[in-house]
Amino acid sequence: MTQQKITLTPEQLDEFGRELDAIKQRVFDDLGQRDAEYIRRVIKAQRALEVGGRALLFLPPAWPVGTVMLGLSKIIDNMEIGHNVMHGQYDWMRDPALSGRNFEWDTACPADQWRHSHNYMHHTYTNIVGMDRDIGYGILRMSEDQPWEPYFLGNPLYAFLLMVLFQYGVAVHELEAERLRAGEIRLADKREMLAETWRKTRQQTLKDYVAFPLLAGPFAPLVFAGNLTANLMRNVWAFTIIFCGHFPDGTQEFTAEETRNETRGQWYFRQILGSANLTGGKLFHLLSGNLSHQIEHHLFPDMPAHRYPEIAAEVREICGRYGIPYNAGPLYKQFATVVRKIVKLALPSSKPAASKPSPQPVAA
Repeated sequence: MTQQKITLTPEQLDEFGRELDAIKQRVFDDLGQRDAEYIRRVIKAQRALEVGGRALLFLPPAWPVGTVMLGLSKIIDNMEIGHNVMHGQYDWMRDPALSGRNFEWDTACPADQWRHSHNYMHHTYTNIVGMDRDIGYGILRMSEDQPWEPYFLGNPLYAFLLMVLFQYGVAVHELEAERLRAGEIRLADKREMLAETWRKTRQQTLKDYVAFPLLAGPFAPLVFAGNLTANLMRNVWAFTIIFCGHFPDGTQEFTAEETRNETRGQWYFRQILGSANLTGGKLFHLLSGNLSHQIEHHLFPDMPAHRYPEIAAEVREICGRYGIPYNAGPLYKQFATVVRKIVKLALPSSKPAASKPSPQPVAA
């Protein structure tokens, strides 16, 4: 797909940045009781789903319902609670249980590693090839700017495995698999990181596949299978939402040279071009952690995510006035283009990446 070249003057980019800054300031000035009540309601609902789901796993006729409830509780815990709390979206509440620096979530990836690889590396260097390690998670080729090698013939297989084992793929994100393959680092260099990851993975494995089944006595097989299925639900859903927010048709990647010495307006510009939204209803947005509004999330990662739907129309209107594409579409369409990209990039590119129009803001 030919990428659109957009020309904005430095003055336009500065004004564009000021308009988005104004949206952020307005929302942050308005944060208060309804935001606190919202996240506490979500936590209460998540806990009720988990407790109810685990109880129903003991009843064979209700096992499917219990499994779905448990899967939904894990999705909400990861997407709307864990991910967003760890971004510091609720630090203003001064509630130790909602501290972005201390929160730990129900998944194999240690929270401190996530805060570095995601909150810092990904959100600072969004879609910059060679700097944003979320481009392919060190496993996949997701951009023509990534040099092709025979290893990438397995792109579709690696993507499928990453999808079903997503919590473990995220857990070893800091391993920097691509640098290991290239011989730039050794496994021994990652000893401390691996030890921390193993401790968290072991803890999660013992909880889901040993402790809860043992407590279930004769119902252990049902509980084991329920936990396994719920984790699979969470893995597939998280992979789908995240990849559809970053890699469908229309999203762009950048080079370090293109993004050097960015102004605030240029940083906003890059966040929009490198992200995509998903359309849907309130329940869909909740289950996605409001990452269905990936554009707004990349613009304002520390804003409570339930506020994104309130500002999305305004952000889209501003983009329209500046001629900046606002990528949004239903899940099935966005996912279809992601799958097509994964398959296409398994093969050598038909044209060199340098022939693509640069998405860099250009002073007129």
